Amino acid sequence: MKGKYYSEFISAIHNKKKVMITFYSKEDRGSLKRKCAPMDFAIGRRERSGIVKYWFWDYESDEGPHTLGLSANQIRDLKVLEESFEPSEFITWNTRKSQWAVKRDWGTYS
Repeated sequence: MKGKYYSEFISAIHNKKKVMITFYSKEDRGSLKRKCAPMDFAIGRRERSGIVKYWFWDYESDEGPHTLGLSANQIRDLKVLEESFEPSEFITWNTRKSQWAVKRDWGTYS
């Protein structure tokens, strides 16, 4: 399920714009707000549920920056910000093995 913020999310990937998301956190049992970089819309490699998720790089987590996977029904709000991001801020793996579900032009990080 794509959800109502899909087009904004995809646009933010293509334009390398950060987003502000409000989402329901199962662990915290409530809503959280975070500034993130949109990464992909896909089933995670370690996901057993088979659910396609929105993947973000969470800059503001209490646990430090990390990936954050959210199902469409967890996202309460998503706003595309004017602030840009660079993929090199969070891509640390061999980019030749990158297999993004959402095609993009991020240079060597595509």
